[in-house]
Amino acid sequence: MAHRPNSRSRNIALLIDGDNASPSTLESALTILGDLGTVNIRRIYGNWSKPGLKGWSELVHRYALEPQQQFDVTKGKNATDMKMTIDAMDLLYGGHVDGFGLMTSDSDFMPLAIRIRQNGTPVYGFGTDRTPEAFREACTRFIDLGALNAEQDAKASDPELAVAKPQVEDALVELLGDAWKASKRDDEGFASLSEVGQRAANRSSFDARSYGFSRLSELVQSLPQFAIEQRANGVFVKRMR
Repeated sequence: MAHRPNSRSRNIALLIDGDNASPSTLESALTILGDLGTVNIRRIYGNWSKPGLKGWSELVHRYALEPQQQFDVTKGKNATDMKMTIDAMDLLYGGHVDGFGLMTSDSDFMPLAIRIRQNGTPVYGFGTDRTPEAFREACTRFIDLGALNAEQDAKASDPELAVAKPQVEDALVELLGDAWKASKRDDEGFASLSEVGQRAANRSSFDARSYGFSRLSELVQSLPQFAIEQRANGVFVKRMR
């Protein structure tokens, strides 16, 4: 049986589309990727002759980013997407990467995310609320870094301020309800939140952090449709209405 590395030793690759990602969100992405392991591979792609990448240039040495230069060969087109995809596939087939982070709001990377997942390798997508649904749902998890950073900035400026969290859509409530219904429940109707979350993840790439919560349990607890119980053997959830 192949040895499966523990979470600390897992090798993670972060690939950044410099033209479609904000430098201000890098720290959040690196922190979240700690879920998967250690981000040892950090590459950022773009045409570095463009002034738009100046903000990224200032972070290259601070965060040990490996810049990848791609000139715009044809007007209106750039080679960044192709180079980033080729590198990702090389890393995937090399067999030494246990997870990927893709920082972009470009739906062109949807096929790449799908292919990585087909290999059984988790891929976290990082973007904004403008990121097309096609790319969001192709990822194992998608995190709206714009919403996450807005909440963190508000808390930093005034810790006592009640920050308005993004609204949880009815579709997500129903998704969680379906996952609860499909899960094993006890005599009181409670199901393991871990199982509910796993079933929901098979249908959606949502992440609690996109809604201003650090954990799924906090998100579910905020919803009046569910009840949460903390038990010695974990967290359990029940659909109330």
